[in-house]
Amino acid sequence: MDEKGLFTKFWSNESKTTRKVLARIPEGSDYRPDKKSRTAHEIAWQIVCEEKMIIDALESGKVEWAPPPMPKAMKDVVATYEKQSADVIRRWKSLPSERWNGTLEFFGNERPASPMAWSFLFDIVHHRGQISTYLRPMGSTVPQIYGPSGDEP
Repeated sequence: MDEKGLFTKFWSNESKTTRKVLARIPEGSDYRPDKKSRTAHEIAWQIVCEEKMIIDALESGKVEWAPPPMPKAMKDVVATYEKQSADVIRRWKSLPSERWNGTLEFFGNERPASPMAWSFLFDIVHHRGQISTYLRPMGSTVPQIYGPSGDEP
């Protein structure tokens, strides 16, 4: 398996887990662990937007960060994520190797494309981890992520 194939496999697996975590965010929760922290709803929307932005960037060769307005309902964030996920995975699979092995413009700087893709995957996993720590204080449960959780042994 080449690196792009490995990445696509990891992306696909992580997106399934991310969907499980996002689906546990209670509707209407405005919990944040600190006044400087974002809500889970806000972090979830960032994940949705980052996933689309990085595949768009590898396809076009340039990062554009212009996220659409965040849906008011968490169910709409999850629905957007679900709809987008299958398409993003399809796009990773069909991304030409020249784009994967090429470069992209990242806010005025040229960067190697594939390391940027990995970096965004890790950032998304990081933000998913943030959300997972919010779930119990919001009155929800934590799904299995890389193994059993206290809520799903």
